[in-house]
Amino acid sequence: MDQRDLVERAGRGDHDAFALLVAASIAQMEAVARLILRDQELARDAVQEAYIRAWRDLPGLRDPDRLDAWLHRLTVNACLDALRRRRRRPIEVELPPISPASIGDETGRVADRDQLDRGFRLLKAEQRAVLVLHYYVGMSIPVLAETLDIPLGTAQSRLGRALAALRTALGSEGEEELTTAERGQIA
Repeated sequence: MDQRDLVERAGRGDHDAFALLVAASIAQMEAVARLILRDQELARDAVQEAYIRAWRDLPGLRDPDRLDAWLHRLTVNACLDALRRRRRRPIEVELPPISPASIGDETGRVADRDQLDRGFRLLKAEQRAVLVLHYYVGMSIPVLAETLDIPLGTAQSRLGRALAALRTALGSEGEEELTTAERGQIA
């Protein structure tokens, strides 16, 4: 059964079809939310909220083929809502284990990852969202713009500003780490 059929069935209230859609996308939505929120429990709550909204609004989805972009938008918006509600809560970072590198010094990779993580924590949630969707999820800038429902030029400028903010947060010694991030290895 293809995704379009599942979306149409779920839109008509089929819980099993919706469960299959969730199962196919939840790991990536949780990863996106963790990278934006930097808090595993808050990320789970945001993803749950995004799926609740998806279930509620699925009958109004005009293009079932755009489900993934729509779920990303719902997840990003739920993350931003969660941050607004918990502005004063300290952020805890939990780094998943790093798989060993086939080439290079593992200690250096851990140090690079730690440096990137420190820089990432200094960014605004909106900046983290753009970086995560582009570099982690692999969205092109036009798809990113459509997902966030913003003009293409705005998406380009937000990405540029987020990269500039990350460069600033990393400081002068962060240029090497940023090059790693720009290759899609933020987390």
